[in-house]
Amino acid sequence: MNLKNSLKYLVSLAIAGGLLWFTFQQSHLDAADLWQKIKGADYRWVLLSAVLTIVAHWSRAERWRILLEPVVPQRPTSLDATVSVLIGYLANLALPRAGEVARCGTLYRLSAQDGAPVPVNVSFGTVVAERLCDVLMLLLLLAATFVLEFDRLSQFFMGFLSGKLPKNSSGSGILLLAGAVVVGLALLSWFLFNRYRDALGRHPLYQKVTAFGKGLVEGLLSIRKLHRPGAFILHTLLIWTMYYFMSFCLFFAMPATANLGPLAGLTILVVGSLGMAAPTPGGIGSFHLLVGQVALLYGLTSQDGQILATFIHGVSTIMIIILGILSLLVMLFRRNKTTAGSDVLDGPKAIKLER
Repeated sequence: MNLKNSLKYLVSLAIAGGLLWFTFQQSHLDAADLWQKIKGADYRWVLLSAVLTIVAHWSRAERWRILLEPVVPQRPTSLDATVSVLIGYLANLALPRAGEVARCGTLYRLSAQDGAPVPVNVSFGTVVAERLCDVLMLLLLLAATFVLEFDRLSQFFMGFLSGKLPKNSSGSGILLLAGAVVVGLALLSWFLFNRYRDALGRHPLYQKVTAFGKGLVEGLLSIRKLHRPGAFILHTLLIWTMYYFMSFCLFFAMPATANLGPLAGLTILVVGSLGMAAPTPGGIGSFHLLVGQVALLYGLTSQDGQILATFIHGVSTIMIIILGILSLLVMLFRRNKTTAGSDVLDGPKAIKLER
């Protein structure tokens, strides 16, 4: 890990730690009480949540394979795609946004062993397209939640943002100045690019960047060339349905949250997804803050809200760690098996040369 990545990791870890400390301080939650509540949970619901988690991750891998169909000669196997997705999730726990690169790199290695390597730039473009679809789904769910729970959510967001908006016009001046600087730099870059385009075109680095960009765009536009759009939509709906029930069934694991209704599950899904998108490892801190606060709108105490947030996030994180480690073992086994097979094939050749 280079210095830049190390600094990014330390900053994201500091943000996560600060948010986590703040949420537990605000709720006055004692670690002993938290452990007692979690230890006394009904783990049959946790087992059900684990099964739903596996279905969600498998469905995401299948949707990715559908996106890859139009842009690669041979689509990867279901196992290779699933292992790549799970390793990507595991990488995201260590460094935010590193999972997409890890996922595509893993798929390239696994598919290369099958003789049909999927280029990283192409697969990365499909991951971007996939993320755009998920953002659209989240926006639709957010809109539906606002319609169904307008009073509660408007109260939550107004309360959450109060005191954090600029109280004078100096903030507008800073934003205007920043915008002018960005526009100026963009115009300068465009002028320099047009003036030295021919010289840049002959540079090997520029050629590599251009080739990568073309592959990225090709993968991104794969959504317009889907061979099976119906299956793509079906898996998208399945993924988000599983996400909903993964957390909703955990409500019934503890007495304090067993009476929360389906709309509470929808609200926590949407708000929790926003928390997971924050630049912290695995959404740590941001998820706890948002879910813990929104739980108050459904009659939970501050302590019970934080226990619920910690419980949901903890179950999800443990599942990612377990499934991610198993996926790493599968990748290691595949690599060793390929190496062993290569040695067996090379053996007769070596004997023949010695003769």
